[in-house]
Amino acid sequence: MKEKTLQVLLVEDNAGDARLLREMFSKEKPDSFELLVSPAQFIPVAEDCGLILPIGNWVLREACKQARGWVGSGLPLETMAVNISAIEFRDEHFLEGVFGILKDTGLDPRSLELELTESVLMKRAESTESILKALRARGVQVAVDDFGTGYSSLSYLRRFPIDALEIDQSFVRQITTAPDETTIVTAVISMGRSLKLRVVAEGVETQEELAFLQAHQCDEAQGYFFSRPVPPEQFAKLLESGIPTDAVHSI
Repeated sequence: MKEKTLQVLLVEDNAGDARLLREMFSKEKPDSFELLVSPAQFIPVAEDCGLILPIGNWVLREACKQARGWVGSGLPLETMAVNISAIEFRDEHFLEGVFGILKDTGLDPRSLELELTESVLMKRAESTESILKALRARGVQVAVDDFGTGYSSLSYLRRFPIDALEIDQSFVRQITTAPDETTIVTAVISMGRSLKLRVVAEGVETQEELAFLQAHQCDEAQGYFFSRPVPPEQFAKLLESGIPTDAVHSI
């Protein structure tokens, strides 16, 4: 029988610390860590089948429980980041569910970051603002995921209580595939800094991409250049022993 597993993806900050974790839900196939179903494949099916709410609840609970366990063990973890789908965010019990899980697991709300795409945030802006303010009041952080692929308004970015912008990997890839078309990356970094938001580059896979981001003072980066998703027990060892310098490069 296949079982649900929680994989974690490393994110590096400009001090080279494992500051942020990003959850990835998978259906694991026996004896094959490489053959995991990606979120891009799994989530649309879960939404179509009406299973995204119980799955999302499980992922959030497991992520918070795991983070609380690491912190309780004295491991240097600051933030656990969890992706939230549009259906979850618009559910009438969303806030109740988030705050209930934080209470049940004992995780400090300041250690949780929820990632939402531009399209999710921009739909029903008034209710979005109310939800984000409620999260901010409790200390929960919010990041705009896949930034640059939607149609967000600068006025709303200033208005919404958000903490970070995550540059979509398609733009990061242009650093190496289309060096003359990196305007969006530099513009997002500049805008994020002017709005006093953290900027995270997604999908970093090469030294060239990393060097470009370093030169333009991007705050954080994530991608296979640093680490592929790993099981929680393996990541705990990385937190405990430190990230090998020959395997992970700080931004």
